[in-house]
Amino acid sequence: MISYWLDNQDVREQVYIPKYYDPGIEQKIHQLKGTHNLFTISDLVKDGKIKLSTGHEIGKMAYGTGDIPFVRTSDLTNWETKSAPKQGVSEEIYAKYASSQDIQSGDILFVRDGTYLIGTNCIVTELDKKIVYQSHILKIRVSKEFLDPYLLFIILNSPLIQEQIRSFQFTADTIDTIGSRFQELVIPIPKDNKRCIEASVKAKAAMNARELGKAFIKQAPVVIEQVLELNTTNPIDEFLTKDWDSILLDLKQDTVTSEFGHFETFWVDSKNIKERIYLPKYYDPEIIDELSNLSSTCDCVSIQELCNDNFLTVSTGDEIGKMAYGTGIIPFVRTSDFSNWELKHDPKQGVSDEIYESYKKSQDVKAGDILLVRDGTYLIGTSCIITSEDEKMLFCGGLYKIRVNENDSIDQWLLLALLNSYLVKRQIRTKQFTRDVIDTIGKRLFEVVLPIPKSKKVRTSLSHQMKSIVESRINARVVIKRESNSIC
Repeated sequence: MISYWLDNQDVREQVYIPKYYDPGIEQKIHQLKGTHNLFTISDLVKDGKIKLSTGHEIGKMAYGTGDIPFVRTSDLTNWETKSAPKQGVSEEIYAKYASSQDIQSGDILFVRDGTYLIGTNCIVTELDKKIVYQSHILKIRVSKEFLDPYLLFIILNSPLIQEQIRSFQFTADTIDTIGSRFQELVIPIPKDNKRCIEASVKAKAAMNARELGKAFIKQAPVVIEQVLELNTTNPIDEFLTKDWDSILLDLKQDTVTSEFGHFETFWVDSKNIKERIYLPKYYDPEIIDELSNLSSTCDCVSIQELCNDNFLTVSTGDEIGKMAYGTGIIPFVRTSDFSNWELKHDPKQGVSDEIYESYKKSQDVKAGDILLVRDGTYLIGTSCIITSEDEKMLFCGGLYKIRVNENDSIDQWLLLALLNSYLVKRQIRTKQFTRDVIDTIGKRLFEVVLPIPKSKKVRTSLSHQMKSIVESRINARVVIKRESNSIC
């Protein structure tokens, strides 16, 4: 919209924000009357077809007390929760809130507060049932006699619903929110029952594929270490061939804090102090011992050595300036724009074609490149792989781009696996330090040692398995986006 007139009698509850009355949205809703049944969330709540509730603020003293995820707004991305959320709580704290929060499969978690994150949502599966979620998140439970939860999930992610959300959000104190206006959303449900069933079935199948991959991603740090120790990919084969109940039973529940190690005391000779670094974690003896134990099955090589041999090329992005934000739809990827080994389907900032062209050649992003977070405390070491779906993008200076050059020892999928082993993740944590007001790994990334399997068979098999898992999740993501774009 550019401009329009609104009659005084159409002003609702003293709301004088032009976008709230966007006539373009009203027109789109009106055009659906012939093909869709239109309901407001408010009507559905009154009729008992939908139940809404919010989470709790448990207090920072509860953070880090255990490994049960405390799901916050930033932990929802690409229609799922992060495999390793930032904060975890103890069994005691979980028990305190479990009954009142009452998380069930088929519930939808929806971000209510948070500016750019408002409208982000995910559907709860068996993988996510044991969580606590914060008050900025709405829990939506739909009566299955009325509507399949997966159909509602697809509708909530449609462009029309997301446009309504943006028109309704407002600033409350220091944060944006949709507040109670969430209940004003108009939900268009296709009158064609066959179309509804088709969308639900496709969405559920796609989410199941993504959930199996996510289960592996959660377990990957442990499983990949087993592969390296045993010199066989059997641990991955065994994990992926288990039935879903067995996977849920065996799944390791972790948060980011599990990457920090747990040594207590040790001695370091003064001659072993490097570059006047006196941080105990930097010399974690457990890492040294583990690398030594793997030397019989792996070539333990630093990232610097791989760069020196031209096996890897490492570069950083650019800070394009806030004036470039919102000038277009080409993604400008920042440290918070990926999780679970992939980019967000809806990154926070976009840039114009002109800005993209000015950085395109120097950034040179290609499918197969790996992005790794250099700056950002809890996010440091998080990585994702670029696919053909993501090539047209720019990335910020807080990220490293790692490209694997043609060689016989390592490819991009194997590198992604190694970067997500506990051994490498813990090394990254020992190297990070505070610079000014933010944590970083800086150039210490090049000190990180990668345990590359000596067996070509193991390297090839691990690479193929990683590729299959990631591509399956990406293909499922495409299905969900396509269904959401076409449902109304």
